[in-house]
Amino acid sequence: MAQRPEELVELLPEAERFLTREAAVGEPSERRGLVLVHDLAGEFDAAHAGAMAGAHLLASLPHETIARFDVDSLVDYRGHRPRMTFNGDRYVSFSAPEILLYALEDDAGEPFLLLHGVEPDFAWERFVAAVRGLVDRLGVTSLVALQAIPMPVPHTRPVTVTAHATRRQLIEPYPVYWSEMRIPGSVAALLELRMGEAGVDALGVAAHVPHYLAQATYPAASMTLLEHLAKLTGLHLPVEALREAAEANRTEIDEQIAASPENTAVVTALEQQFDTFTAAREGTGLLSETGEVPSAEEIGAEFERFLADQDRRRD
Repeated sequence: MAQRPEELVELLPEAERFLTREAAVGEPSERRGLVLVHDLAGEFDAAHAGAMAGAHLLASLPHETIARFDVDSLVDYRGHRPRMTFNGDRYVSFSAPEILLYALEDDAGEPFLLLHGVEPDFAWERFVAAVRGLVDRLGVTSLVALQAIPMPVPHTRPVTVTAHATRRQLIEPYPVYWSEMRIPGSVAALLELRMGEAGVDALGVAAHVPHYLAQATYPAASMTLLEHLAKLTGLHLPVEALREAAEANRTEIDEQIAASPENTAVVTALEQQFDTFTAAREGTGLLSETGEVPSAEEIGAEFERFLADQDRRRD
């Protein structure tokens, strides 16, 4: 028998303070207005930028775990084999995947929530329904997704983003790049869609990672995600450590690129396209090989290539 959505998640005693406060709310205007950030690491996290942003928040801010999800019901272990340690003649440890909900406080003492861990492989609708139940019980009024996508942009220019939301007013300053396109789905996308259908504000930002770094580590994208998260929510978030990591990472990438004339030529061409397009569009930075905004077909193809590469690496 299929599990009910509420059976997929266990609320821990640390959640009681949120539950108690929300239970006492009589009018919608009295809700705490918690922000729930989610960075579920899956195929739509180029350079692991979203997961790194969430891990940075956990390493930098006070936090406690308030709920855990049943990963045995949600994760395909053979598709994403967890690591085990073998020592001499025996297995000594197992790194089990996790999907946890944390309560954090920003640098100003403002509480917010972070849903952090692996992206579910199974039961997407039940998982989304379980998150919706937590949204109602904990006093969440907005959800923000942190993701990253591979794009033909150079690492030598500022990281740009695509913003999306259930209501245009939530992301008014951000440009709209495309009309309609079909791309592979993700739990984060389904969560945003279902929250919008339920009348809950949900939005997200996707950092544009240079396609030649999509399988590497790129802290500049993680830093950019947190800067936009702060801009969209008013949270006070630390980024200095990520900035230092991004500067060191930039030096390493420059050295590797400089060692290859072919790679240098590719980056130079991307820089020229980026600068030309940025000057024409006053700061928007999505480029195709022709220096124009990619079509829906090109973006979809880029996603498909990235996902296919993920599958090859997993095999």
